Amino acid sequence: MAVLVGFALIFALFALLLLSQSTTIMTKVLEDLYQQYTGQHPTDVVELPSSGSNRRYFRLSGPLSIIGVIGTCREENEAFLYMARHFYNKGLPVPKVFAQSPDGMAYIQEDLGDALLFNVIEKGRKTSVFSEEEKVILKKTIRQLPEIQFRATDDFDFSKCYPAAQFDARSIRWDLNYFKYCFLKATGLEFLEDRLEDDFQAMTDVLLSGDCNAFMYRDFQSRNVMIRDGEPCFIDFQGGRRGPFYYDVASFLWQAKANFPDSLRHELIEEYLDSLRRYVDIDRDSFYARLRHFVLFRTLQVLGAYGFRGYFEKKPHFIQSVPFAIENLRNLLAEPYPEYPYLDQMLRELVNMKQFTDDLSRRTLTVKVMSFAYKKGIPNDTTGNGGGFVFDCRAVNNPGKYERYKPYTGLDQQVIKFLEEDGEIIDFLTHAYALVDASVKRYMERGFTNLMVCFGCTGGQHRSVYSAQHMAEHINKTFNVKVELVHREQNIEQTFKARF
Repeated sequence: MAVLVGFALIFALFALLLLSQSTTIMTKVLEDLYQQYTGQHPTDVVELPSSGSNRRYFRLSGPLSIIGVIGTCREENEAFLYMARHFYNKGLPVPKVFAQSPDGMAYIQEDLGDALLFNVIEKGRKTSVFSEEEKVILKKTIRQLPEIQFRATDDFDFSKCYPAAQFDARSIRWDLNYFKYCFLKATGLEFLEDRLEDDFQAMTDVLLSGDCNAFMYRDFQSRNVMIRDGEPCFIDFQGGRRGPFYYDVASFLWQAKANFPDSLRHELIEEYLDSLRRYVDIDRDSFYARLRHFVLFRTLQVLGAYGFRGYFEKKPHFIQSVPFAIENLRNLLAEPYPEYPYLDQMLRELVNMKQFTDDLSRRTLTVKVMSFAYKKGIPNDTTGNGGGFVFDCRAVNNPGKYERYKPYTGLDQQVIKFLEEDGEIIDFLTHAYALVDASVKRYMERGFTNLMVCFGCTGGQHRSVYSAQHMAEHINKTFNVKVELVHREQNIEQTFKARF
């Protein structure tokens, strides 16, 4: 055992020595490029944190701060260098490339700073409440997207793209198989591969059925946007190719950890469409109808990447992102995909697997709705979150003052007819729905887990029971969340489950 431990230590030290030597050689190449460009040696070289790729980034300081890049694939480097120069010459906000090594494996470029859009919108991402400042920079970013997709295509040589010149059937199947083999199989879910492949073919046909002549950035997301002087600049576009413009919108707005609420997504889509109309005449409804297919495809591709980077390469950032992508997928499935019947069925089974529903249950909103009698006190909140709404129904005409209604509750047809024909309860609940709906929506977007809505009247029998029952049914139907209904004075409880 001691001998084995000794060999392990020697091997580890040897590996560290090789890594150190390799880093020294790489930084020497970058230092030489820096000196060629500035005429001076850099005073400091600091390696920057790596992203999802194998490229290594360094900040070289001196008379000028410059970013140095060492790639592992010559063809990928060449693709980036060609695109960066082309885009820069078109006046697009991308880093200027200053110099490259003779073998094409290293280059130096403009330093755009450290402000990633992903970090600039951190408060909004974590709370789902985006400030006006965050919305402004997001709108600026997505309005620039058509400029990259269409202005960039003038005189653009797509043969320079890597690893493919075009978004075609082969690249679609690569990504779908990426999902199948690197994520789906890793979950342990049983599925019929031939039926899944049939739907993969159907999806391929749908995705390629429209215009595919834009520059498709492919990884257009907030981690690949730098903010400098309040304006967006774009990086890591080397995987781009000719393709449909819908793909980049899906990538940006459904990025797993961006956590955009639907309301903000719609705002940003409208900004995009307004900018897009300078290049393409497109019907809004048609755009939305096609976009949802690209959102599904992109979500599957992202899960494949998370599976490979997380489950196989053991990178924690990607494992932590899986629940967010699963939540995106769950929300997409609220509207069926009849074009892909078996895939739709299989994905519903996937999002309901225990490993994903356990995580969901820790982050899912439950609304507790109660009816009560004021003379017995307002209900206590047992969750420790301080309760919520308490609506006073006592101003509504009371059927309980009439002898013929005293044996009944707000669940009985006689009382329901009285209240609805009188009409006061309808107006009362219309206002209550508006208030509660706004809170339920924000609670869901912010990941809150408990909300309490109480209705009180004199005896907790007629008006409050009717109101609580209708509110519980309304919330469950409107938002598809779990609702626990309690008619306290009637000793009646009912649970409305969310439908996944």
